[in-house]
Amino acid sequence: MGGSGSKSKGFWPFSGSVGADDPIQDGNEHSMARARSFTGATPFVLTRRSSLYMDEDGDIAHEFYEETIVTKNGRKKAKLKRIHKNLTSQGIIKLEIPCIHVDFPVVLCEA
Repeated sequence: MGGSGSKSKGFWPFSGSVGADDPIQDGNEHSMARARSFTGATPFVLTRRSSLYMDEDGDIAHEFYEETIVTKNGRKKAKLKRIHKNLTSQGIIKLEIPCIHVDFPVVLCEA
């Protein structure tokens, strides 16, 4: 799906504070879950930004083109010209099935 990595600096709810008495280094998995938990954070992604646009007529698509007639050396030729103006983004959409965030630091399946 892309575009949802955490490359910016700042607070990230999945990462816990690592100190001298780090429970992860002790090997206790329950301590690891407790140390990295955050009450408001969830590993699931429930919404995403849509890549679709709406034109003036209400049509929804990724890209819009208009056909233009170009006359060159007395010959008419049809060309497609991409439209960039008067398009509105569909915005944030809710996912029907939640996805797991790409930065969730737990191995789900080890085969």
